[in-house]
Amino acid sequence: MAKAGDKSGGSGKKGLKRKAATEEAQEAAVGEDGTTESGVQPPKTAAFPPGFSISEIKNKQRRHLMFTRWKQQQRKEKLAAKKKLKKEREALGDKAPPKPVPKTIDNQRVYDETIVDPNDEEVAYDEATDEFASYFNRQTSPKILITTSDRPHGRTVRLCEQLCTVIPNSHVYYRRGLALKKIIPQCISRDFTDLIVINEDRKIPNGLILSHLPSGPTAHFKMSSVRLRKEIKRRGKDPTEHIPEIILNNFTTRLGHSIGRMFASLFPHNPQFIGRQVATFHNQRDYIFFRFHRYIFKSEKKVGIQELGPRFTLKLRSLQKGTFDSKYGEYEWVHKPREMDTSRRKFHL
Repeated sequence: MAKAGDKSGGSGKKGLKRKAATEEAQEAAVGEDGTTESGVQPPKTAAFPPGFSISEIKNKQRRHLMFTRWKQQQRKEKLAAKKKLKKEREALGDKAPPKPVPKTIDNQRVYDETIVDPNDEEVAYDEATDEFASYFNRQTSPKILITTSDRPHGRTVRLCEQLCTVIPNSHVYYRRGLALKKIIPQCISRDFTDLIVINEDRKIPNGLILSHLPSGPTAHFKMSSVRLRKEIKRRGKDPTEHIPEIILNNFTTRLGHSIGRMFASLFPHNPQFIGRQVATFHNQRDYIFFRFHRYIFKSEKKVGIQELGPRFTLKLRSLQKGTFDSKYGEYEWVHKPREMDTSRRKFHL
């Protein structure tokens, strides 16, 4: 009995497959004008009723076929509506109504009270007396030390080496088991202005510590989406030794100004435009996207860009006063997930 049941089940499946294949062949035989090869116009398939549910079809092959037809019908209706709207706009010409602005997370945000006015006297005074004032007054030039966590793996080491080619006057040193509290005094005695530490977890870089020397502040970032140069498609040639330009985009709040000034202090004042290289820190929805490009002017209006790498994404976890001190340090800002969910606008960069 089991063998007979198996045969009947197999023949039933074969019948369903033949039926589906026949229907597809019939659809393929229909020409663009709606007629078949014999010249007879097939009857038009009725549109799906309002209460129709494809999930109620028990046969898997039939359900898949009907779902494909439904998706095609939805696509055709959407395309027809788009063409109709385009014709109406062309007919109206200059009298056509303006296109609606798409809703995004950024433009739907409520205005943030902490956004800085460029002409604010209090902000200008704070920036004139903060830890980065000597850099912006051109009294010091950046000198960066890049290191890693203990016993780094190859991916983290390669990221540090590639960052060294992006940031001028930067040096890579291996940690060798030293604590950061012992590394920082050595950096200060050797006139380093900033310390960058790349942390890793399971052989993947997952954190970045940026400490401004000699008096701070110190920022701790979560690092994600790391792509080295070999992993970037259609990348350009290796960067030259020219000093790159720097773009800081969307750092508009008090906290954002502090972070933006930290990134700016990593690069020298006078970029060499002949190198046509630019490092970008773009802040969007509290994530900082880092990219490194080379650009070329194709004409007066067109510019071509080519990514050089590396690329990564940063998320601020804490901002600490002074140099790195995980036990007794005073924090200016700490990421609190619960407060970020309930009042996200208050803390974004």
